Order: sequence, then structure tokens, then C-alpha cells
Amino acid sequence: MSYEKVAQDKTRIVIGIKQTLKAMKNGEVSEVFIADDANQQLTQKVASLAVELNIPCHHVGSKEKLGAACNIEVNASSVAVKK
Repeated sequence: MSYEKVAQDKTRIVIGIKQTLKAMKNGEVSEVFIADDANQQLTQKVASLAVELNIPCHHVGSKEKLGAACNIEVNASSVAVKK
């Protein structure tokens, strides 16, 4: 389900940990997706900020599939959907 949502919202997505955190801090994000197989130290920052800012946070199984859903040829540890 989550991969499909990311794929549908391709025009409103932010890809990667740094860009996701930046967009979240700027109040531009409606929800985030985190790959379970990504580096937990990095993704924990996104998850913690999502809780702090009351942003829905969804976990998906594979960073490879998350990257594919974003239509990029590399893996994606996190993806944010802009408001």
C-alpha cells in the first residue's frame, strides 16, 4: 500500500534523510515513509521528528522498492510527501 502511495504522489515527494528532515522542519510535510532495512541511526532521526511534529510515519520493508516507487535508480531510506 505505501509504495503505491509514494508512486502516486511523485510530484510532491522529497527523497532522502537530509532532505526529508529539512522539509519536516520547514513544515512542508504531510507524511513520511521510512525503509525498515535502512540505517536505523539515520532513520530514527526522521521517526523521532515525525513524532515530535505529529506527522504520520509509515514503515516499508525495502529501501530498494521505496527508491523504485520514487522512480529513481538508487535506494531511498526515507521519503516525505509534501502538503
